Amino acid sequence: MVSRMFRLVTEVDRTRRDLLRTRLRDTNTAASSVLRSLRQTPHERESPLHVWALDESGDLAGGLVGHTWATWLHVTYLWVDDRHRGLGLGSALLTETERTARTERSCAASRVETWDFQAPDFYRKQGYEVVCVIPDYPPGITEYTLVKRLVCALRPTAARPPRESPRRPAAR
Repeated sequence: MVSRMFRLVTEVDRTRRDLLRTRLRDTNTAASSVLRSLRQTPHERESPLHVWALDESGDLAGGLVGHTWATWLHVTYLWVDDRHRGLGLGSALLTETERTARTERSCAASRVETWDFQAPDFYRKQGYEVVCVIPDYPPGITEYTLVKRLVCALRPTAARPPRESPRRPAAR
């Protein structure tokens, strides 16, 4: 039971929202050594990552909007115009975004949310795995969260000793 009186206010207030976000971030950082280790690093803040597909006349044919944070790519929106669907443009947008996240931002994984009528099968074909299913969100629709590990193209492969030829006895 609350021993003090509080006034609960239901209103959109950007100043309070920003204050709450700052206080929550500070509380989380104090409680987590992982979040503390991100402070003052390039991974501390979200960085937008957008990839656009323009047709021959310069009109938007498709695009991907996302961001990177703490070695993760988060795909927020991926859309391809009806006229260009089925041509591999969605795959090209996702591949380029993952490449950029991996090679330029050192991302090791990617995540996306999609609804059952959108693209869960598309993401599965791209190597994503379902990690969460929320039925009836919103009512009548199922939401999926999918993740994918991004293989780092810049990671050096383990050095192997050269393969030796079978030895022949030395000529005398």
